[in-house]
Amino acid sequence: MTGAPVTPLRPAAPPLSVAATLRDLTARLAQSRHYDIGFPGAVDLVFPELSELMTGHLLNNVGDAWGDPGHGVNHTKELEREVVTTIGDLFQAPRDCWGYVTGGASEGTEHALDEAWQRYPDIVVYTSAAAHYSVAKAARKLKLQLVIVRTDVTGRMDVADLAGELARRRERPAMIVATAGTTMTEAIDDVAAIREVCDDLAIIRRRIHVDAAMAGVPLALLPERQRPAFDFAAGATSMVVSGHKFLSTLMPCGVLVYAQSPYRNADTRVSYTGSADTTITGSRSGHTPLILWTVLNRVGLDGLRARAEASRRLADYTHKQLCELGWDAHRNPHAFTVTLPSPPSGRLGRWVLADDGRLSHVVCMPGITVNQIDEFLSTLGHGPGRRRMLRSRAAASSAVLSPAV
Repeated sequence: MTGAPVTPLRPAAPPLSVAATLRDLTARLAQSRHYDIGFPGAVDLVFPELSELMTGHLLNNVGDAWGDPGHGVNHTKELEREVVTTIGDLFQAPRDCWGYVTGGASEGTEHALDEAWQRYPDIVVYTSAAAHYSVAKAARKLKLQLVIVRTDVTGRMDVADLAGELARRRERPAMIVATAGTTMTEAIDDVAAIREVCDDLAIIRRRIHVDAAMAGVPLALLPERQRPAFDFAAGATSMVVSGHKFLSTLMPCGVLVYAQSPYRNADTRVSYTGSADTTITGSRSGHTPLILWTVLNRVGLDGLRARAEASRRLADYTHKQLCELGWDAHRNPHAFTVTLPSPPSGRLGRWVLADDGRLSHVVCMPGITVNQIDEFLSTLGHGPGRRRMLRSRAAASSAVLSPAV
């Protein structure tokens, strides 16, 4: 028998080599974490009590989280349902809400677009220019028409522009993807105003999905009088949050919630698994629902609220210090995120900030400290506004001290 030579199996690495690789990786990650203040992942919560469950058990939440759990017993679907219900309550969802723990918020948005397309095949997707890139990717995968709506200077969807775009296509169903916490500025789209526009235009065939990956849970923990109109009470039909952002699950995941199950009258049971096929993927992690459940129950809503308030205080401090240094910094209401003009190349040193070519930002997630911010500010130095201010002061002093002619 002829053909290409068979590559021999790689022998097992010596134990000391494996240990050294893992030790070096741990050291590198620990060191780099100190400088990572530009992306919204919280790492302040750890879960030593879950070590046996995380490393010694296969947990597969295959299929639907509700109803018949299927043939296997190695799952955490009962905890998953509690997670969905708790997040639904935070977002003022109806009592019979439905959802599941996803691999991330992007999967939740794709699920919402897919559900809308199945219900209304000629649906048009509308989202803002500041929305997460996954919206456009999901629309492309599903071959749906996508309309990009302008934003205001803060990054929030321009509802007047949305109204004009909807009016031009008012005979077609609409899927509006709003954002609660845009990628660069953490802006919050006004879901109540979006619903009103749809009502005014008599667009009954519609879905309003809210990508609340970053800011959803912190916003939901605000006092009622301060809470923006972004959730189910404001008009959302589905919402998704990330677990690895504010909830610090340390591994990517998300929680998708619908006001009502879109599969109430559908027979989607798969005989092989014994469970309904209602999710984007088949096999799903049973470990991430376990971590989410632990966060929600061990830390509790009061503990989560305290973490959010501490992050906002740090963001306020960061904003004020940047302005004092002469940077044109901005912060949206309730945001953990502070934006500044993209610093010149070489000014950041080892600090990692997100940058879109025009703006950079610092995200004051739980676990980021004042000392880190002060060290970053020391590296960054004065902004162009500070230099202009000092030159103006020097010129004014010179004018005062110069003898009269």
